[in-house]
Amino acid sequence: MADNASTGSTPASQLEQAIADRSASIGVIGLGYVGLPLISAFINAGFRAIGFDVDQTKVDALKAGRSYIKHIDSSTVAGWIEKKQLEPTADMSRLSEPDALLICVPTPLTDSRDPDLKYVVSTAESIAKVLRPGQLVVLESTTYPTTTRDVMVPVLEQSGLVAGEDFFVAYSPEREDPGNPDYSAAGIPKVVGGLDAASLDLASKLYSHAIVKIVPVTSPEVAEACKILENTYRAVNIALVNELKTLFDRMDIDVWEVIDAAKTKPFGFQAFYPGPGLGGHCIPIDPFYLTWLARRQGLTTRFIELAGEVNSRMPEYVITRLTDFLNDAGKAVRGSRICLLGMAYKKDVDDPRESPSFELLDLLLKRGAEVTYHDPHIASLPKMRHWDLPAMTSQDLTPEYLAAQDCVLIATDHTSVDYDELVRHAKLVLDTRNATRNVTENRDRIRKA
Repeated sequence: MADNASTGSTPASQLEQAIADRSASIGVIGLGYVGLPLISAFINAGFRAIGFDVDQTKVDALKAGRSYIKHIDSSTVAGWIEKKQLEPTADMSRLSEPDALLICVPTPLTDSRDPDLKYVVSTAESIAKVLRPGQLVVLESTTYPTTTRDVMVPVLEQSGLVAGEDFFVAYSPEREDPGNPDYSAAGIPKVVGGLDAASLDLASKLYSHAIVKIVPVTSPEVAEACKILENTYRAVNIALVNELKTLFDRMDIDVWEVIDAAKTKPFGFQAFYPGPGLGGHCIPIDPFYLTWLARRQGLTTRFIELAGEVNSRMPEYVITRLTDFLNDAGKAVRGSRICLLGMAYKKDVDDPRESPSFELLDLLLKRGAEVTYHDPHIASLPKMRHWDLPAMTSQDLTPEYLAAQDCVLIATDHTSVDYDELVRHAKLVLDTRNATRNVTENRDRIRKA
């Protein structure tokens, strides 16, 4: 952008003009399941992007035109590189170059289930070293209310610049639904909360070029709380059906049939479905951010904490059901050959974040089972932050492989699997996702969990 003194313009007006004519460059920090689709949305809107990531392997893959996320084709990435629409880098000294910096780094939990903001803080520290007047900094990472104002802004102001005057700050929570073709990053309304009026205006104008609809709110805290509410709502309702599943299993009632019947009501009911546990980056984590925040305010969120406990128990419940199933067949878990079907946290994606399959795998190995897995979207087990698991590669679901297993545990209901063939060749099938609902033959081999 032009020098302020020579034009008489302000940092805000210069940035506004650059956004309006799409000459503003976009910097996205964190090139994962949120960052890369966000880059796609802005490139499609006519902007140039610089992608930052400390993982050099991701940077190298993008430079070579290779995508590591299933729903973004390598040909698309190669086109960005060829046309110089995207420049990937691990060099954080270049954070001064983009006009807008969008932060999409992980916000996990500590072992004690407290918020772990080390990636947000370290990113803010890297920005502060090179921050220049006129830049817009937007945090997209899921976090608790007050993070932007009380955690990130003080770090950024270590640059000597003043937020709202020299540079601009907003919070806009990511909203991604991996594997859902109906909702791309550009097609989901974007909530935006600015630190001040100028920051809100600039962030809203920037996102309006790339996103279908902007929903401005009065503060970063409202936007942060909005994200927490969205995912806590889902976590609580999933806990409800998970708890009902354990009750209905004991009563020999099919919870899936119950849900299908209930959802015929055209009002007052939204269907949620049970499973082997919660997965994805947001739903297993966000409620604990909220309960941690409540404790700091001297309150106890008993309803939300109970939901977290119910969902956290589901992997153990599944293993108990598996143990009973094997016992009924005259087998022990120890020494049994178990195929774990699905390592991704939801069907038809390659996203393993917080997948309950990793806990299922860990529990089975600790009980002495011989475990292998199949996942058409995850060829080999990735290194996971909380799990120390052996190296494994996905096995083909051949008739010979299935017949050699003592039980197939369906943890993720990928649609590419032929469940009729699976049941035909497997000895036992424990189904946590109702994937075998349309199988008509050999149903005596199937048990739901």
